[in-house]
Amino acid sequence: MLVVDAEMYETILVPTDGSEGALDAVDHAVDIADRYGATVHALFVADTRMSPVSSGMDREDVLDLLDAGGGKPTTRVVERAETAGVAAVESVEIGVPYEKIQQYVADHNVDLVVMGTHGRTGLEHTLLGSLTERAVRTLAVPVLTVPIDGAREPRERG
Repeated sequence: MLVVDAEMYETILVPTDGSEGALDAVDHAVDIADRYGATVHALFVADTRMSPVSSGMDREDVLDLLDAGGGKPTTRVVERAETAGVAAVESVEIGVPYEKIQQYVADHNVDLVVMGTHGRTGLEHTLLGSLTERAVRTLAVPVLTVPIDGAREPRERG
């Protein structure tokens, strides 16, 4: 019989850019959250170093930009969590992604970060890979990295 500390994970952060690589991590995060009764926090950071986002934009400008481009990348994370009966919170931040992730971890007492190892293709692919590597090296909480196509079906509990 597996005995788990029910308070081991209360807050699980899933940083996402909406890519399939980032979404592969969601199933793992939701499964862990379900097991521990944790809340999944979906975080998207609009990178001020990448066009069309600029440091002069406010949150509403970024949300309008996301809506025009198909919606918030966090929406699919929240939908997957809610479908599994897991509590979820979403946040859209503006800034440099690794700085905002570090700040979010500290501000929200995050117990675990779950991230895809790669995101989009080309330069964006390299940036998310670098972001994941930086998270592993610098965050003071465990970071679970999930490779692309690493998603799995949640196991049935008996």
